[in-house]
Amino acid sequence: MHGYKTTIDAVSDYFMLHNLTLVDIAILQPADPFLDMVGEDLRRRIFMTESENGDRLCLRPEFTIPVCLQHIESGRTTPQNYAYRGEIFRQRRNGTAGFYQAGIEEFGAVDEAKADARSFCHAAAILRHIAPDKNVRFLIGDHAIFAALLAALHLPHGWQKKMLRCFGNNKQLRLLLFDLAKPADKIKLPTTEINQLAVCGDKHALIRFIEKDMLDSDLSPVAGRTPKDIAERLIEKHALANCKLSKQSLAILDEFLAIEVSLDRAEQTLRDFASRHNLALDKVLSRFSDRVKAIDRQGLYLPELRYKAAFGRALDYYTDFVYEIHDDESESRILAGGGRYDRLLTMLGAQTPIPAIGFSIWLDRL
Repeated sequence: MHGYKTTIDAVSDYFMLHNLTLVDIAILQPADPFLDMVGEDLRRRIFMTESENGDRLCLRPEFTIPVCLQHIESGRTTPQNYAYRGEIFRQRRNGTAGFYQAGIEEFGAVDEAKADARSFCHAAAILRHIAPDKNVRFLIGDHAIFAALLAALHLPHGWQKKMLRCFGNNKQLRLLLFDLAKPADKIKLPTTEINQLAVCGDKHALIRFIEKDMLDSDLSPVAGRTPKDIAERLIEKHALANCKLSKQSLAILDEFLAIEVSLDRAEQTLRDFASRHNLALDKVLSRFSDRVKAIDRQGLYLPELRYKAAFGRALDYYTDFVYEIHDDESESRILAGGGRYDRLLTMLGAQTPIPAIGFSIWLDRL
């Protein structure tokens, strides 16, 4: 405990030096936001319980979602910064179920490139402050570039969603690509009117048919999934069932996922890749360029920072820039990780979109 106390005191000192106010987050949290948004791996490890009236609760498994919820409930304007430190709880095969994290979440920054660089540099600076002799490695990725690549390849929307859900889990993504590249099995369906409309892709006729069928069955067309949602999903399902990922698209995806260079070379490498395959990635690469310049202005040495195209973070809410800081002696040992999650606050109930970025440091690993 003495080691934890010393580390936590060092984190608190850093927050004070940078005028960052600690936010108090309850240990018991509503479970549904985590179950909906944190990703499959973390969902399996959450400690669940119930309130007296049957509401699903959990021991907080991370801080980002609770900080977002508290910000929304407070009604505060942005920009806002929130610093935190404390125990989180996850089921683990080895070690204790409770361990300490600290971090900073930043909401509503006007200059997103500067905010990204600020977050990244705060994480690096806190690690230096706590453990100045620790050698670390920096790894950077970008969910938005992968999403833009899928759109530029004009892949079916359903495939894009599946690939984005797998991004960051290389094994799952490779299995998905292998599956999508296999020759499609022709599906033989009963010759019903609904199947014929779906196969033909007649969306408006299919919506009318589903709406009439729901009304005839005394089901409300406005409760739950709408006829439009059902029709779009059926058309997409039939379209995907009889097509496969082309060899050209697969080769381009393989080439992209193999890119790994120092950050000072990353933009040119990505632009050369886009030019070689005539891909419209200028918009997302311009944002990437602004961020790299902002990180450079913070004084970090770009050749020591690594960009890896296949790198993403397992939590479902990340949308853009992501990063991790690893122990140099063990590449799998993550000391800090974070990224941008611009859609999360709206998904949690914010009335207007709020850009956001944050990170956590695993204090027990220091």
